[in-house]
Amino acid sequence: MPHESISVFDMFKIGVGPSSSHTLGPWRAAQRCLQTIEEKGSLAAVASITVLLYGSLAKTGKGHGTDVAVLMGLCGEDPVTIDVNAITPKTNQIIASKSLLLGGKQLIDFDYATQVQFLFHETLPFHPNGLSFLVSLKNGEQWSETFYSIGGGFVVKEGENNGGKKQVDLPFPIDTADDLLHWCMKTGMAIHEIVMENELSWRGEEATKKGVLAIWQTMKDCTYRGCHTQGELPGGLQVRRRAFDLNKKLIQNAEYTDHAGWIAAIKNGGNSFPYILDWVSCFALAVNEENASFGRVVTAPTNGAAGVIPAVLQYYIAFCDGATEDTIIRFLLTAAEIGSIFKKGATISAAMGGCQAEIGVSSAMAAAALTESFGGTQKQALMAAEIAMEHHLGLTCDPIGGLVQIPCIERNTMGAIKAITASQLALQSTPDFAVVSLDKVIATMWSTALDMNTKYKETADGGLAVQVPVGLSEC
Repeated sequence: MPHESISVFDMFKIGVGPSSSHTLGPWRAAQRCLQTIEEKGSLAAVASITVLLYGSLAKTGKGHGTDVAVLMGLCGEDPVTIDVNAITPKTNQIIASKSLLLGGKQLIDFDYATQVQFLFHETLPFHPNGLSFLVSLKNGEQWSETFYSIGGGFVVKEGENNGGKKQVDLPFPIDTADDLLHWCMKTGMAIHEIVMENELSWRGEEATKKGVLAIWQTMKDCTYRGCHTQGELPGGLQVRRRAFDLNKKLIQNAEYTDHAGWIAAIKNGGNSFPYILDWVSCFALAVNEENASFGRVVTAPTNGAAGVIPAVLQYYIAFCDGATEDTIIRFLLTAAEIGSIFKKGATISAAMGGCQAEIGVSSAMAAAALTESFGGTQKQALMAAEIAMEHHLGLTCDPIGGLVQIPCIERNTMGAIKAITASQLALQSTPDFAVVSLDKVIATMWSTALDMNTKYKETADGGLAVQVPVGLSEC
């Protein structure tokens, strides 16, 4: 089987919430459809476009903003650069005017009510997250493209391999945890060093470092913004933001004007266990409340799990003196490699594997990265990842109303705390005596995913979603 080369920037993508598979992926699919239109002719030749959303994209599409993402993508907007405050007004304008500025250049008629179709009872065989674009040209010609959003913002076009991405030959090819450990033992390198050597196959070291720090800047901005924004989350569940109140309570009357001053004030507040625990929860809540509000976040490895890694890294920076560019880069490189191993051996899509594929994977990524940051061995880092995932096995994805809010936001706090606990356990353990390996737990996760009932895989058809019905999943 050919090796799949995955970069750190495949695992960590800057985008817009609330979901990587249901928002960012469809957004990217719409952008690729635009590209095909231009390759086949021109935007001016298009008479109409109809979007078909299948399976999980239909059932939780409204709550996850799938329809909004597709509209923005067809308008030529980029999730990395768009003013997130402009998303709702642009969407409302399209719906009200029954027209869409295709690619930001060509105005076409577009009736949202009929041209975005939610096919609740149809699922394509390749993946639950399927969507098709039906394009009609002014000359009467018609054609279509189908895409699959396979988790973490990764998109595959029907009939192509690897999402159309060109494969590269890596000096240290890695598909499993055993592969990673093999290269670490053979070279004596730490995990982050192996990852950096592989990244050089795509770009220079300075470019990689700059890109990773940009990822962290987005995470940091999101955390800070979430802790200083109050109000109610959109979607109709009337969920109140909690990070604002918790931050205000913990920070007391400390004065600051930016992120650096905020972190300094947090450090000055003490280091008791309850205090640190509250801050880790606050960091995670902040990110995922921003995610739920169409804010800019980083897939880590998904949007629904975007708060775990920033919370753990912020904990390391605020309470463990990890605030240097080098330590941040090492942390994120290590985390990315663990995430890529899970993607290759199982899945990072909740529509395929439930929430174990999102919160579970993010917790494992954070646990390994934190362990290496604390000076743990490569084996201890992999052990930490295994512990974190072992205690997320079977976790279902059952969002109330199809919204990435309940239980998703709180689950990020749980994933972050489990990551820290897993790291501490691994650092106090001898991995050679461990009974379960990371590869074994990944295989178990995948078999569990295959056995899991579909209603617990991001469909809002089971679990909390039906115990607390709110009538939003198909509205």
